[in-house]
Amino acid sequence: MRRADRLFQIVSLLRGRRMATAAWLAERLEVSERTIYRDIRDLAGSGVPIEGEAGVGYRLAKSFELPPMMFSVDEIQALVLGARMVETWGDDELRGAARRVLDKTTAVLPEEQRGIIDETALFSMSFRVTDEVRAHLAVARRGVHERRKLEFSYVAEAGATSERIVRPLGLYFWGPSWSLGAWCELREDFRNFRLDRVERMALLDAQFEHASPVTLEDYRAAMRKC
Repeated sequence: MRRADRLFQIVSLLRGRRMATAAWLAERLEVSERTIYRDIRDLAGSGVPIEGEAGVGYRLAKSFELPPMMFSVDEIQALVLGARMVETWGDDELRGAARRVLDKTTAVLPEEQRGIIDETALFSMSFRVTDEVRAHLAVARRGVHERRKLEFSYVAEAGATSERIVRPLGLYFWGPSWSLGAWCELREDFRNFRLDRVERMALLDAQFEHASPVTLEDYRAAMRKC
């Protein structure tokens, strides 16, 4: 990464956090903490209002405003492709959000870069996401975000149907299908549920806490052992 790009990244990262340590910035940018200290000093010397100190952390003064956002062509294409994939495979709320992200990105790009969004010839196609799966995705996504249990009927590959109440932990996209990673109260274990095999999903009022041994990290650890 060019130094100029790294300095811009530091400002962007500070802008999005209340406080950021040099260690955190160094990890995100894959440089040494010494490099971060030097860059912070140079940014402050050039007039960027950075508050804080080594060993405590840094933040931008609330009055600071960035100029129009600059992206490389690769970064713009990554944003466009990601948004188009969400529009193709996401639920209705996510699809609308993806379009708004591109609109907001266009609004903050310099004039000479705005055409790249429309000119990006990277697309995502799908004929497999049904309206029912989109509806399940929206409900499951809300359950994950609000930490509320889900209830649904699940049709196994062999055709047997069972009633499940689960603690939703995360959603995973595998290309042709979405799956819900969850703690199943019936099996008393972690399970993956394909959304295209789910019937009558409902969001329950019952909430749950993320506490070991039932957390997203525990789920991931269990999946790595499979």
